[in-house]
Amino acid sequence: MMLTPEELPADIHLPQSLLGSLEASLLTLDLDGYITGWSRGAERLFGYAASEIIGQHLLLLYANESEREAELLNTVLQHGRGEMEVLRRRKNGEAFWANVHLSLTRDAQGRPIYMIGYLRDITDRLAAEEKNRLYGLIFEKANDAVAVIDAQHAIVIVNQAFERVTGYKAADAIGKTPRFLREGHINPRTRGEVDAALAAVGHWEGELTDTRASGDDYPVWLNVTAVHNERGQLTHYLAVFTDLTERRAAEAQIHRLAYYDTLTTLPNRALLFILIEQALAEARRYHRHGAILCFNIAGFKDVNDSFGHSGADRLLAEMASRIKECLREEDVVSRFGGDEFYIALFDIQQREDAVIVAERILRRIDEPFMIDFHGVATEVALLANIGISVYPDDGLDAEKLINQASVAMYRAKQGNHAHLFYSNEMNRRSLERLKLETDLRFALERREFELFYQPQLDLGTGRIVGAEALLRWKHPVKGYVSPVDFIPFAEETGLIVPIGAWVVEEALRQLSAWDAAGVHMQRLAINVSGLQFRPMFAETVTRLIAEHNIPPGRLELEMTETVLMRNNERLEAMLLQLREAGCSFALDDFGTGYSNLTYLQQFSIDYLKIDRSFIRNVPGTRRDEAIVRSIIDIADNLGLGVIAEGVETAEQAAFLRSLGCQMAQGFHFHPPLPEARFTPLLAVKNLA
Repeated sequence: MMLTPEELPADIHLPQSLLGSLEASLLTLDLDGYITGWSRGAERLFGYAASEIIGQHLLLLYANESEREAELLNTVLQHGRGEMEVLRRRKNGEAFWANVHLSLTRDAQGRPIYMIGYLRDITDRLAAEEKNRLYGLIFEKANDAVAVIDAQHAIVIVNQAFERVTGYKAADAIGKTPRFLREGHINPRTRGEVDAALAAVGHWEGELTDTRASGDDYPVWLNVTAVHNERGQLTHYLAVFTDLTERRAAEAQIHRLAYYDTLTTLPNRALLFILIEQALAEARRYHRHGAILCFNIAGFKDVNDSFGHSGADRLLAEMASRIKECLREEDVVSRFGGDEFYIALFDIQQREDAVIVAERILRRIDEPFMIDFHGVATEVALLANIGISVYPDDGLDAEKLINQASVAMYRAKQGNHAHLFYSNEMNRRSLERLKLETDLRFALERREFELFYQPQLDLGTGRIVGAEALLRWKHPVKGYVSPVDFIPFAEETGLIVPIGAWVVEEALRQLSAWDAAGVHMQRLAINVSGLQFRPMFAETVTRLIAEHNIPPGRLELEMTETVLMRNNERLEAMLLQLREAGCSFALDDFGTGYSNLTYLQQFSIDYLKIDRSFIRNVPGTRRDEAIVRSIIDIADNLGLGVIAEGVETAEQAAFLRSLGCQMAQGFHFHPPLPEARFTPLLAVKNLA
């Protein structure tokens, strides 16, 4: 049975026999403060048995004596009762906080006779209150913005930092949904990540863009945690916002100082090296070309001496601006110091493009500069030299390319050249290529192209079952130019597109001519560049097939794996349209690239062509024999035709025949022939 002091009759005198059985922490005191009664609850609270404590003064239980406790006794004697939170000590020496309630008991005549005390241990309560006080203090004084949000996504309370960071007053924010929980206010993907993380682990943190009350966007680091009650039910979210504005500004400043020239705001040496290394990595992967230009002003020291550093600095800033005007957006100009600039041209089609850019820059620099000299606008004319290195021709190392461009620039100065490639050989090749490009551009107009035809034979019967149409260029002066010399160049310049269109039309015209002459050509293959797969290519081929009345399956388009690696919907749609028009497809040089079997299924390839590099060493080389055998097995298992290129000997033909290779072409059978020699051969073979 538990009794509180208020429940005890005022005039009852509690004998120890009764008091000792009470569970409440009760004690009785005489008017001098000596303990006269001790309950079971008091024994449990303090650790003293009744026999140990009765007769002892109350001071034995004090952890420390204070004036406030003396006042408590006076208050009880004067007013009959009093209450106070005091520090007490147990028998084992442990101090604890207790709530003490003392009541004065009087006799029938109203005279005080003793006091009854009731104590409760409030240590845990005070600790909890202190913790809550500290939490509240931390909440209010935190530098980061903090918001408590209920399960319905309404803000319940915010701290002072929230008002400072967001610009919203607490009264305006409470009851509103924070932006990161509103539909449509953050990236849907990010919103999905937030929701998923909160549902799965009850926590998400990351960077977001928030909007202040002023309407300005600013970066924040958000840390949001789901809060659940004892029953596991979601009750609130705790969101902590860190304003990243100053941090981002400091990072940007550090980045500018580390990677940009302070005078011109151009990238510096360190950043240019990084950008070139990235470009070289792509060049290795995608076989791209680029150039590094070293630009230097002749006699810039005279400008410094004449106009001072401030005048020279203004001229350099103007020069940087002019150079940038001459470049594409993806190109980079960098200042290394003084009057030395480096220009990186990423992904050029041909090395002559570097010359075009160099000449454009030099023409712009040739225009006079105006410098304010003692209040007078003074015209200054400058001369510059540019050295050029080209990748991958000169290497694929950033530092080496920069050094080579620098050497070429100094050679240009010494030889009084406006611009110069790194080596004399490159300059010679540049002139040759420029002449070749000029001739190649007129070759179509001058009807200098023709098709040669190399028969493809059935290895079982020896009959001609197809042919590959091969482009030849008959130069009016040089004679026949090797395809090795002009096909890659046509690819680089984009001339392969009009040339390829001519090949398609000429091949279809020849098929139609053979049909009209009664000479049957079962299948004619032409090579198609990846550059030709442009809008309207499929429509043009379809139209030409219809115009020449070519039945399905007669025109075969040969492609390399690099074309199929694009693997985009537009290419897939074009190939489907071409197949519907009657074209078949062969994968050229199979085994030299990635040999991804997915392409064979996805693009419905009809034939695999074994590259001549594997045929060259068979029979006799186990590695090449294994590769050839594997390609034939793949084709057989997938139901594809297989054609071996570059068959030069009877032994090679016999080896391929023994493996079940169906068709072959090469000098062992026939070289590529002009139409005048191929047509009679075709007629004879068809009659055989």
